[in-house]
Amino acid sequence: MEYKDYYKILGVLKEASQDEIKKSYRKLALKYHPDKNQGNKEAEDRFKEIGEAYEVLKDPEKRKKYDKLGVNWKQYEHAGADGGFDYATWAQQQKWRTGGRADGRTGGQAAGDFSDFFNTFFGGGFRGENYYTNVRDIPRKGEDYQADLTITLTDAYHGTEAMMSVNGEKIKATIPAGVRDGQILRVKGKGGKGSGGHESGHLFLKVNIQPHSGYERKGNDLYTDIPVPLYTAVLGGKTAVTSLKGTVQITIPRESQNGKVVRLKGLGMPLFGKKKEFGDLYVRIIVDIPQHLTPEERSLFQQLANLRGVS
Repeated sequence: MEYKDYYKILGVLKEASQDEIKKSYRKLALKYHPDKNQGNKEAEDRFKEIGEAYEVLKDPEKRKKYDKLGVNWKQYEHAGADGGFDYATWAQQQKWRTGGRADGRTGGQAAGDFSDFFNTFFGGGFRGENYYTNVRDIPRKGEDYQADLTITLTDAYHGTEAMMSVNGEKIKATIPAGVRDGQILRVKGKGGKGSGGHESGHLFLKVNIQPHSGYERKGNDLYTDIPVPLYTAVLGGKTAVTSLKGTVQITIPRESQNGKVVRLKGLGMPLFGKKKEFGDLYVRIIVDIPQHLTPEERSLFQQLANLRGVS
């Protein structure tokens, strides 16, 4: 039968206080809990071992007897019950304290869940609880949830609110202005419920922004094309540009070339988390060549071509 060093199992000194033992147990129990290590036999065995150690060390009477056992263990191991303390007799006396079961079970808890060492000297069992329920009251943060949310570029510009259902619960999520495609937003406290009075988990939303037919987004800047009549491109003039903020009038310089880009400061996307800060809107001029010319218009263009020496 193998001796169990419960202090070593919990990672504490023999002189550790009850609070230190409890704190170490909770930390290890959460780490190796079967819910977090599904299918991991090694973690499950470690979890049982931790629970067994805590069952002894949390009880002042059991801890005192265990400490005395530790001093005399080698002597008992080599000489049976002839050591300074009759462990076999003491273990036999535990039957009436554990419900009169000679097989080391209490309240239906199988002795096989615990080591021979524990069953021999402490009667087995967790006072009628199995090793899963032994950590049921440990405060644990609720599980975090993940979800996807698709919005328009206009929603991303102005900010929006979205109603969604997560695990059967209706949740209203606030989407701040300037959010980026693929950005992860945290909705605090909207994940799984915590246990033992601990806080709930969070909902993490991945935001997907639908492509816009009129704008291309690069960082916080927007890019768009506007058709400009040939005459305006040559002579200069005013034209209207629709931005996400609204319609604005811009000046087209004289003799603007096809593809010329005009920068409109502050008409791009709002900067996420920063008030009154915006990217820019870049407008590319696409010269609109007139079609279906009349004979007179064609003649005038020919005259211009002759003036420029174009055949």
